[in-house]
This record gives sequence, C-alpha cells and structure tokens, in this order.
Amino acid sequence: MTEAWRAEAQTIYVCSDSLGDTAEAVVQAAIHQFDMRRVHIVRYAQLRTEDEIRDVVEAAERSGGFIAYTLVQPELREMMKVESIRRGVRVVDIMGPMMQAFIDTFHGHPKRQPGLLHTLNDEYFKRVDAIEFAVKADDGRDPRALLNADIVLLGVSRTSKTPVSVFLAHKGVRVANLPLVPEVRLPGELRQIPRERIVGFTMRVDNMIRIRSERLRHMGLPMHAQYADRRRIEEELLYAETVVRDLGCPLIDVTDRAIEETAQKVLELVKVSRLEQRL
Repeated sequence: MTEAWRAEAQTIYVCSDSLGDTAEAVVQAAIHQFDMRRVHIVRYAQLRTEDEIRDVVEAAERSGGFIAYTLVQPELREMMKVESIRRGVRVVDIMGPMMQAFIDTFHGHPKRQPGLLHTLNDEYFKRVDAIEFAVKADDGRDPRALLNADIVLLGVSRTSKTPVSVFLAHKGVRVANLPLVPEVRLPGELRQIPRERIVGFTMRVDNMIRIRSERLRHMGLPMHAQYADRRRIEEELLYAETVVRDLGCPLIDVTDRAIEETAQKVLELVKVSRLEQRL
C-alpha cells in the first residue's frame, strides 16, 4: 500500500432499493480496516429503475470507485451485474449471497420487498419507545423510571453510560442510567430493582483524567478543576465500586472499550444473571 494510495481520495457508491443503511454500515466497517485518509461515500437510495442503475455504474466508472449494493428486486440486481461487467466496475452484492443461503438451506422464498427492515411493525415501535425511555431516564433525572427499566447502568461521570443506553435503546432495550457521586444520596428505587438487571461501569484512573480534562477543555473551563483531579477521581471510582459491590451486581471496566463492545457485554451479563436466577 503506497502513501499516494492512502492520500488519494477514493469514492465508494452505496446503492439500495431501500435506504442503504445496511450497505453503508458494511462499507464503514471495512473502511476502518484500512489506512485510508480520504474516503467519499455516495449513497443512492430508493432505486427503482434500470436507468438509475446505469447512472450509478457510469458514475463509478468515471471516478474509478466501486459499488456496494443491497438490492432485493431481481431485475435491478441483474441490471447491476450486467452494467458492471460492461463498464468494468467492481461491485459487491451484500444481500444476494445471504438471501441465497436462506434459500439453499431453509428452502424459503424471499418476499423481494425493499425496506422491510424499516417497516412500522411492533419491533419498530418497541425501539421508538426504548429511545424515548432512555432520554427520560438519562443521568438519573427520573428515579421512578429505574423500576421500569430492562437494564440499569451505574457509574461515575464519563464512563459511557449515556451512549451505551442509547445504543441499547436502538435494539429495543429500555435502559436507565444513574451517575454515582459520593455526595449524592442514592435513590430508594435502586434497592427495589433485582440485582440481575443492574450493571456497573468503571474505568482506569489515567483514562478518566484524560477524558474529563478533554471535557473541561471543550467546555472552556479551567483544566485544574476538581472534576479532572486525580484524587477526586480515585475517590469517585472507589465509591462507585463500593456501591456496585454492595448491590451485588457485575462491574465492567470500560477502559478503551468501544460502545458496541460494552453494550454487548452488558447484554451478556444480564442474560446470564437471569438464567442463573431461573436455575
């Protein structure tokens, strides 16, 4: 891989007869595996005609990029294959092999209806409800919401409680989070929640100092504020660990963990706890 290749602007075309979210997510995941500084993603959504397919392939040919697509309409997928071969453009069919695996293995037949992932079904409204719940129950603003949460996250400030809550909400999980501060009394509702629904977060001190210092800088506050003081952070973390231990719930070290990784760990811990309770 040459330095020129890394620095040169690259174009990737994402095409779909729905919104294109799936294809773009796969492309973004792949991009992170390469040291590419300039990548331009062009999304073509709601494709319905063969002429639109021709336009996309022609654009990719001109730019020297490739196409990633999720097309469920057979005629559009066929046109994409024909045009890409004719113009010498590389294409990646993201949905096709997966649907074929379902056909070959389970002998099913695809509905071939674009946008089914985004239909307004029960799962969709469940996600909306969970997102609204996460906003309402964020940062301990409504202690009563703790009793109605599927999962309650505990931790000191800047341990990624809110982003993990929102990420899980997009999966339809109702999550409340509560900041742990030594000087603030814990809400009585916390003692009423089954311990298998509670997960605590912690972080290494040096990482916490760096994150909080950056937060102070971003807000234009003095860098020597107590918020980023080592002794204060050590005190907060020790208090949080004591609370979690007293409640008898698991504690996750979120240091250098991606939001997605932490969220998956939370789901695994809650699932295991509930299984143990039933045994």
